[in-house]
Amino acid sequence: MIERYVDAVREARLVRRIGRVSQVSGLCVESIGPDALVGESCEIVARDGTTRVRAEVVGLRGGRVILMPYNDLRGVGIGCEVVADGTLESIPVGRELLGRVLDAFGAPLDGLPPPASRETRSLRGKPVNPLSRPRVSEPQETGIRVIDTLLTLGRGQRVGIFSGSGVGKSTLLGMIARHVKADVNVIALIGERGREVREFVEKHLGAEGLKRSVVVVATSDEPALRRTRAAEAATTIAEYFRDCGLHVMLTMDSVTRFAMARREIGLSAGEPPTSRGYTPSVFAALPQLCERCGTSSTGGSITALYTVLVEGDDFNEPVSDLLRATLDGHIVLSRRLAHDGHYPAIDVLQSTSRLFGDLATADERQLAARVVESIALHERNRAMVDIGAYKPGSNPQLDKALETLPALNGFLRQDVAQSTSRGEAWSQLRAAIAGKAAR
Repeated sequence: MIERYVDAVREARLVRRIGRVSQVSGLCVESIGPDALVGESCEIVARDGTTRVRAEVVGLRGGRVILMPYNDLRGVGIGCEVVADGTLESIPVGRELLGRVLDAFGAPLDGLPPPASRETRSLRGKPVNPLSRPRVSEPQETGIRVIDTLLTLGRGQRVGIFSGSGVGKSTLLGMIARHVKADVNVIALIGERGREVREFVEKHLGAEGLKRSVVVVATSDEPALRRTRAAEAATTIAEYFRDCGLHVMLTMDSVTRFAMARREIGLSAGEPPTSRGYTPSVFAALPQLCERCGTSSTGGSITALYTVLVEGDDFNEPVSDLLRATLDGHIVLSRRLAHDGHYPAIDVLQSTSRLFGDLATADERQLAARVVESIALHERNRAMVDIGAYKPGSNPQLDKALETLPALNGFLRQDVAQSTSRGEAWSQLRAAIAGKAAR
């Protein structure tokens, strides 16, 4: 009996760490006290005494505590009480999350009871020893012909899908989430329109796809801290399933909006803006987020697909440039192909998988080289062919490329509901390069 009371006393909070709001500026709240750590959770008690705004300590400046709220700041004013609760941010994990649509805190958005998860994990994953990671050696089938052949991905690889707005990123992600051969899908919808969330779940993912998926949502109207938290929460959930020895497909739409949210937080905390207004912490946070994915000594893996929203179709803007250097490959979607009704609008010549050479056989590499050479030859001579200036017979290689072009275009196109195994896709590609149309 005495031990129970001793444990209760040890767990009791005998001291409250309290501060007072001294300034509210835009998205940022400054307070005098409490004695809190960066990343610690706090509650701001509004003037009415009942409304409590959850916030996180994002910086310390001149003896003041800088907080970012997870909710609306209405009702908060000078002198409001700030209470530190002594916890660092975490998220519930477990198999109970499968088939659920959750917010950044793990609360349900699908109208069902909260998941009965018994385990929680910190949002900030521990850095992985690079020498403890097995090499990526097993192909990851996505069901998308052009990816499984010319841009073969491996289990544990991290790839970016680069495109401007309205070119088909979300549709391509939905195809992959529905058809991919993985044990678990973890889908993070960061900064998306509210309308698109239900559309993605019901139309692109479907009931069967949802059964083996966890969807984490933070829409564009939510505060920046919620959007960054949702991305970290999805990665933490994926890490849990990987540590259970499962093969996980993590898709994030989009990592650019995660970077924009980090920029809002950094600027509010007083960081200096650098390239295009992005703060230094953004360029540190992106590699940290991406490096949490990959293979594991448990036998599990996280294959990550990040969509990158290219501002103004400028593929050299800072976030795109950093992610191209950080990830293990990039898939570029072309607006010209989309305008031609070519879906998925993957530009094979601009895309690459850095592990293709390790995952494909010698025959497959040779076949892929022939296909790329044929497409590149046609692209170089497209203008001349379109205006009728090219005379057949002038270039035998170009004649062959023009002969096989319809079959290759048929192979590169794929219906949203269609799925093709990797072996079948290679057979269809061999037929296409011979001029036979894909089925």
